[in-house]
Amino acid sequence: MSTENTISLQETLDNAKNAWEAKAPDQIKEIYADGIADVVRQNLIATAKKNDDIAPDFILTNAIGKEVQLNDYLKKGPVVLTWYRGGWCPYCNMTLHYLQEQLPTIQLKGASLIALTPELPDKSMSTAEKHQLEFEVLSDVGNKVAKEYGIVFKLTDAVADSYQKGFDLHGYNGDDSDELPLAATYVINQDGKIVYTFLDAEYRNRAEATEIFKALDTLQE
Repeated sequence: MSTENTISLQETLDNAKNAWEAKAPDQIKEIYADGIADVVRQNLIATAKKNDDIAPDFILTNAIGKEVQLNDYLKKGPVVLTWYRGGWCPYCNMTLHYLQEQLPTIQLKGASLIALTPELPDKSMSTAEKHQLEFEVLSDVGNKVAKEYGIVFKLTDAVADSYQKGFDLHGYNGDDSDELPLAATYVINQDGKIVYTFLDAEYRNRAEATEIFKALDTLQE
């Protein structure tokens, strides 16, 4: 079982980022840096759902075709709701593995963990199986729910071209919109109110378990 004193997720992600930057071509690094800057310009963080907002309810299909509703989980306790870009994203895979390690602590604090992805269901199943995930992984095809939370952005042409040539983003998502969600994380209380928000234009930054735990602890006080 994990503890709250586990190694920082951000440290793991930063190590991977530094290793990538040490070997990536300058042109690719520039393309991705411009992509992040463009997300900043789209100003999603100012307009996205955040603390004290009511989290939009949704019904989505999980990896085995079962419909899952947010409000059904909220009847049982708080929900940690997180987005990942896809199984093609190494930083997302590291984060999913990390969240699986933190799941026992999240559950001890009375909460459920739900992950959303724009990937098609068969793609999310392969990701779930690969990481032996024991929490819900839901396909938000077309980013419909992510748009309700205000966290969807359009890739620059250069980033979209790199992703399409590199791993077939359109095949993963089942469309050619070239849209992705921020790697956002929310903690939602049983009344449906958001009590913790993590939003960052830099996709290699993610919510730390310690911050999620703090938010869950305040709900038990």
